[in-house]
Amino acid sequence: MLEGKGVVRETDMSEMMQKQVMELAHQALDAHEVFDSQSIAHYIKKKLDEAYGPAWNSVVGKDFGSCITHLCGSFIFFRVEMMEFLIFKDGKDFSITKDEAIGVFQNA
Repeated sequence: MLEGKGVVRETDMSEMMQKQVMELAHQALDAHEVFDSQSIAHYIKKKLDEAYGPAWNSVVGKDFGSCITHLCGSFIFFRVEMMEFLIFKDGKDFSITKDEAIGVFQNA
């Protein structure tokens, strides 16, 4: 378990959503060993898919590269101590609105 505060490096999420995603990251770190990045990433993805529909992606680790396409308003890259988190919703489905795609937080 890591005790540090999340530090956002880049995002286009609302503040409310940022807080929720970082809370999920802390829950995942509490539930899994710090070295088990795959289980931590799976936990975050599963919780976001359940809450806001499918197509969320979660990358967790100490050293990785990425090149992604994401839905506007669904991207965050942050760290908690030595762990980096890249969370985003796939931007391929343009048949629904942004609010429908990332979920409406007033109902949460």
